[in-house]
Amino acid sequence: MVKRRELSRNARDNIDYYLLMAVPFVLIFIFSYLPLFGVVIAFQNYTPGKPFIGASTVWVGMKHFITFIKSYYFTRILRNTVVLNFMGLLMGFWVPVVFALVVNEIPKRRYKNFIQTVSYMPNFISTVVVAGMVLTFIANDGIITRLINAFGFNVKSLNATASVFPWVYTLTNIWKSFGWSSILYLSTITSIDPELYESADIDGASRLGKIAHITFPMMLPLVMIQLIFAVGNMLGSNTEMVLLLYNSAVYSTADVIGTYVYRDSLLGVKYSYGTASGLLLSVMSFVLVFGANAISRKTTNFSLW
Repeated sequence: MVKRRELSRNARDNIDYYLLMAVPFVLIFIFSYLPLFGVVIAFQNYTPGKPFIGASTVWVGMKHFITFIKSYYFTRILRNTVVLNFMGLLMGFWVPVVFALVVNEIPKRRYKNFIQTVSYMPNFISTVVVAGMVLTFIANDGIITRLINAFGFNVKSLNATASVFPWVYTLTNIWKSFGWSSILYLSTITSIDPELYESADIDGASRLGKIAHITFPMMLPLVMIQLIFAVGNMLGSNTEMVLLLYNSAVYSTADVIGTYVYRDSLLGVKYSYGTASGLLLSVMSFVLVFGANAISRKTTNFSLW
């Protein structure tokens, strides 16, 4: 009875927060959990307009999964997906961490705020606009192409060169997201107890020493959690950016699972095949997250669960 009264009092005292949380919970339920029922079409020959389950439903079991794995393009799109994400992880994961550490060391608040604002701006630029800018810069007469030629390299349209696409895609994503991604790390740094730095100053610690022994160790749990998410997303490329940047000339290095599913399933009206491909991708991503979490828990004692 006492616990029930405490829960009732807690609900009355925090009703504003619960109402605020209700909106995102409802949206998540409607757009993330409710559509999960539709995964059943991965195991059937679904025709738009027909019910998911009924007398007219044609069940085919694992047919679409097997077809996807045995596809001629499966090896290529899996390789491209892993390569693009591995390059992003290797070249881009550490950038927001280092940027947050550098920004935190800027003494004047005015300069710090200016640098942070400038770094956040690319995140608010539409992906379509960013892709258009990049394609213009690397075109045959683009500023980047001309600059490379000015250094004595004879290159033409970079957006039609398959070997260049992974670099263009990776660097574009890093530029667009590193500032926004650093917010989490900066907020963690600001929550560190100032007395730790005062004690380090008394002991004569240098700036690098304080970063190595105070700032970064306090950031490590968040870094590991973000790393787990990044590893789990190894099979989930930024499909929108790839679709906007690639063309048929660079399919050999640019075509990923997301673009293949979009082109062959949605545009080809193969909804069951596309759902099976997406479901298989989700299962593989979960295995990666589970494995990364287990490794992190054993090696660093930090994990999601």
